[in-house]
Amino acid sequence: MATRAEALPVPRVASWWSVLVDWLTTVDHKKIGIMYVVGALFFLGVGGIEALAIRVQLAGAERAFLHPQTYNEMLTMHGTTMIFLAAMPILAGLGNYFVPLMIGARDMAFPRLNALGLWLFILGSLLLYLSFFSGGAPDAGWFAYAPLTTKTYSPHKGMDFWILGLMVTGIASIAGSINFIVTILNMRAPGVKLNRMPVFVWTMLVTSFLIVFAFPSLTVAQVLLFLDRNFGTGFYAAEVGATPILWQHLFWFFGHPEVYIVVLPAFGLVSEIIPVFSRKPIFGYTALVYATVAIGFISFTVWAHHMFAVGLPPVVAYAFGASSMIIAVPTAIKIFNWIFTMWKGSIRLTTAMLFAISFVAMFVIGGLSGIMLATVPVDWQLTDTYFVVAHFHYTLFGGVLLSVLGACYYWFPKMFGRKLDERWGKVHWVLTFVGFNMTFLPMHWLGLDGMPRRIATYGAGLGWDVLNFVATVGAFTIAAGTVIFILNMVVSLWKGEPAGDNPWEGWTLEWATSSPPPAHNFDGVPPVESRRPLWNSHEKRVLTPAEVRALITPDEHVHLPPPSVWPLVVAAGITIIAAGFIYTMFVAVLGVVIFLAGVVGWIQQEGYH
Repeated sequence: MATRAEALPVPRVASWWSVLVDWLTTVDHKKIGIMYVVGALFFLGVGGIEALAIRVQLAGAERAFLHPQTYNEMLTMHGTTMIFLAAMPILAGLGNYFVPLMIGARDMAFPRLNALGLWLFILGSLLLYLSFFSGGAPDAGWFAYAPLTTKTYSPHKGMDFWILGLMVTGIASIAGSINFIVTILNMRAPGVKLNRMPVFVWTMLVTSFLIVFAFPSLTVAQVLLFLDRNFGTGFYAAEVGATPILWQHLFWFFGHPEVYIVVLPAFGLVSEIIPVFSRKPIFGYTALVYATVAIGFISFTVWAHHMFAVGLPPVVAYAFGASSMIIAVPTAIKIFNWIFTMWKGSIRLTTAMLFAISFVAMFVIGGLSGIMLATVPVDWQLTDTYFVVAHFHYTLFGGVLLSVLGACYYWFPKMFGRKLDERWGKVHWVLTFVGFNMTFLPMHWLGLDGMPRRIATYGAGLGWDVLNFVATVGAFTIAAGTVIFILNMVVSLWKGEPAGDNPWEGWTLEWATSSPPPAHNFDGVPPVESRRPLWNSHEKRVLTPAEVRALITPDEHVHLPPPSVWPLVVAAGITIIAAGFIYTMFVAVLGVVIFLAGVVGWIQQEGYH
């Protein structure tokens, strides 16, 4: 019989405290992935609110909803948030959660480094948004062109927050990429050869190499800008003989691979969804993988197509125009891979599949407008107009967000054991798809008609009012769909339909374990003999998770690393050091002390090998 002490319920406060401590100190790749996704969705909402404010301002001529300075801040923070704080982290979160499962690994190669990346992302993002409460947010655009970023034109601390906040999140990106590279190359189950890896794993591998090679260029550019702003150097100052164009070269050498840093994982997501709901293996797997690697290489040769209007020598401009067209070839290969995968397939139009098909269609439109902008004389006419805004959003919103939403509907059952409601999911898809095209399709015509980007208002009688109003209605339509999506997730977490271990009859390894997976992922090494390890080629059917688990020989000893608070301490120290460079050196010294304490604790912690 239980004693009275044993029968007493655990106090609610202690229970919540233990849950909080568990999540703050976790090194489990699945929990870290969930926190990445939740944080990215939060900032996606923040960036969406900023976009709505911009669209209200531009809904009609000569509106005064936002002050011009506030408009510049909203424009800058919207772009920065969507790229660095929403798109990249949500893809990193999905990669964190599913890459180890897909390759049959227990965890990421460096669990504490994984946690460090998460906390640097969260704290660096908060540091960036602290600028709103410290004299003004960044106001020179997400691309931060010099000389707009100098003290003369941006005298408050907003750009310093932009520099240091993104440097902190950049450390997170590089650390996470090294972790992905080592995990994928060294921790695959014995049967998961390179030519058997899921396409999503391949895209995360190539993306990680892109981050490692591209982000240092941005970091160097930001350090030089910080020195110009705070120590009187002249790296970008034309008045002392330097050239502001140097910033553009350094930034876009990072900035164009950055497009593929967020698009390649989206390609991988769609390459997992379409085959499952077409009931066919991916068409041309080898060509698809080679195209992914080719895009990674070529992406470093096209950065100056963002700079055709700065006065590049004609030979240089045409060379970059040609390379910008060449990179469309491996991208087109992928488009045909997806189309032929669906061709004569047994297609199930689930919400995930609808988002995946929409992604293919919208990305084609974005790619075609990109080919137009790669033509130098055309770019001269259209650069800095709303045509570029339309192209950019059809590539990234139509590319990244649609694929990520499809992945949420596809993998939500695996992550939480319950399905999202398909009826509300289809409503969400309709509102998002219609709203997206209402918002960004008119911008092509606005750009062709000469409407410049980055303007806070425009005069009456220019003929831009109707199209801008349609775009604003479309933005609010997307917002309505987003609200339905959030409600769908909340309600489904509470009382959604139980999913089972493999509701979609997928054939990659993550579907071989329970939903949600246990802390150790697999009881032993999962058997892999093909690119579809759950497919029974003799009986022409997908093995049940129970059948797969019956083939696994359980490990006698499962080693899992213990929780650790030190990644959070080290991340806090780094962030406080960065804040100290903005506020006072006393704060920076405090950050150094916290950082060193975290490093010492990290080194001395037992349970890691």
